[in-house]
Amino acid sequence: MQRAVDAFKQGQPVCLFDSEKREGETDLLFPAATAQPATMRQLRQDCGGLLFLAIGDEVGECFGLPFLQDLHTTRDAVDRNPVLNHLITNDLRYDARSAFTLSLNHRETYTGITDHDRALTTRRFAELATTCLADGITGEPAMKRLGEEFRTPGHIPVCREAKGGLRTRQGHTELAVGLARLSGTTPVVIGAEMLQPDGDHALSVADARAWAEVNNIPFLEGADVVAALGVDPSPSSS
Repeated sequence: MQRAVDAFKQGQPVCLFDSEKREGETDLLFPAATAQPATMRQLRQDCGGLLFLAIGDEVGECFGLPFLQDLHTTRDAVDRNPVLNHLITNDLRYDARSAFTLSLNHRETYTGITDHDRALTTRRFAELATTCLADGITGEPAMKRLGEEFRTPGHIPVCREAKGGLRTRQGHTELAVGLARLSGTTPVVIGAEMLQPDGDHALSVADARAWAEVNNIPFLEGADVVAALGVDPSPSSS
């Protein structure tokens, strides 16, 4: 754990396996504020899964970022877009709800998908969140600042920590944010899931651990983060 915390403080990656009881996946994670094009290339080439931005609940609250699952199930949204009633998320085998909120592109990006563009979106979001949290800027002023720099939809999907964090949900979003808090960095983390080379399944925990060792990257399991933060290891899944 100390090696992982030290690495994260220095802007270096950490591998984090959630649990066999959840997704059974290992994510490669970086503190978002240090993201560079090379960071995005490594996530693309070494992982193969979705690049996502995990943010703390306080960051989501600061900018008023809604959960997509809530947006898609409002009566008004369903009445105007009946297909949403057929696409409702009610059958996840590892959780009760999705952590996804809005997806973003920085306004200075072109398509938003290149390594340069996604690094810019990731890094500037982390920097803006750090500034707003430090200065106590929230609500409409924070939303205005967000809108001056970012647009939605975009090519960086954002996942928001559940209320109560690891006490209520122990998904990769909460675990990534927990690692950031342990390292004293802003709770904004960029990561991707590690897949097998053929992409058909998640990389096994044994193979992910071996890969991390070869690449001198700290490897953690979700239980390590939970224990380090002193959280009850048996939260509700809601």
